[in-house]
Amino acid sequence: MGIWIEPDLCNACQKCIRACPYGAVEMKDDKAHILDRCTSCGACLEVCKQKAIFSDVEPRAVPDFADWKGVWVFAEQRDGELNKVSFELLGKARELAGELNEEVSAVLLGDRVDGLCESLIKHGADTVYLARHKALGGYRTTAYTKVMAELVREYRPGVLLMGATHLGRDLAPRVSRRVGVGLTADCTGLTIDPDEGILLQTRPAFGGNVMATIANRYSRPQMATVRPGVMAAVRTPGRKGSIVKKKVALLEREIGLKVLEQVREKKKGIDITEAKVIVAGGRGVGDAAGFKMLEKLAAVVGGEVAGTRVAVEEGWIAPENQVGQTGKSVRPELYIACGISGAIQHRAGMTGSRYIIAINRDPRAPILQVADWGIVGDLHEVVPELARQLKRA
Repeated sequence: MGIWIEPDLCNACQKCIRACPYGAVEMKDDKAHILDRCTSCGACLEVCKQKAIFSDVEPRAVPDFADWKGVWVFAEQRDGELNKVSFELLGKARELAGELNEEVSAVLLGDRVDGLCESLIKHGADTVYLARHKALGGYRTTAYTKVMAELVREYRPGVLLMGATHLGRDLAPRVSRRVGVGLTADCTGLTIDPDEGILLQTRPAFGGNVMATIANRYSRPQMATVRPGVMAAVRTPGRKGSIVKKKVALLEREIGLKVLEQVREKKKGIDITEAKVIVAGGRGVGDAAGFKMLEKLAAVVGGEVAGTRVAVEEGWIAPENQVGQTGKSVRPELYIACGISGAIQHRAGMTGSRYIIAINRDPRAPILQVADWGIVGDLHEVVPELARQLKRA
């Protein structure tokens, strides 16, 4: 029968209507009624103070995951060089594993990558699962998916984290589909629920206007991709760990793809997630010409130019240089925010900066609340003068 309402107990408070995420409750003759679109999610049951709503739906049982343990990090490498997001994830994994009283493991796939294991151990891995094969020398989706799925099924980790990079965004959904679990993509926060001991995965939703926290109670591993630059890497010299070498059986005909040539796009400047100094502009910059002014300041301080979502939408700056919930998360030594109001969506991507300088003519702008130094004034006057004085110095 699902969910129903006892009319004699209903006092028409309409709390159930506001609580229903599917619009499946309506008022009729001053009483609440359940519509056919009801999914029996139970949201209305929790808010009804009159106890007028009933359900015969059996609650879904949470399986026993006692044998799924450990926090795993996929150690992404290209041409024998580890992506720094792998170190960031290991730092976070140590924090999560500490709360769960479990171990941290890194999974390293490739050919002739043995020398990377020690670096992973020093950054937090208790164990490195090493899968070596010529077919894993360069990234190919099918090969990496097959090996990762085999490792997950054999060793049964409770949590599996990957970087939300081009490679991670391709591999993670395929692995999750192969092993039959859910995936939370592009996370900006990870915590452990103190009551249930499950992973709470936070990510921006609805274009960055809200933050959604997602929990996976019914399958393992709990999988998430995490934005680069959000977590902090921690290196511990002298740290010890173990290396487990996994034999891999791969045939070229299974993979079905052969890489003939790699063409790398030459980009102006460096990735903003790698920059030590960033000069960022927002709506207050005004136009593309205003960003030319920011480029001059960036050249003086040896930094890169970035912008807010508005700046990208107006075409003033390239999408890969956007900072914020729907852009990139950065941790430079110095972040100079020019004409940026400081909405929470933007602050989420840059508050990890060591020092923040904000230039804004509104003394009440939220960006000034998180800035180490604030300059209240017209950026079109302040920025050129700042560039001149720094160049002279």
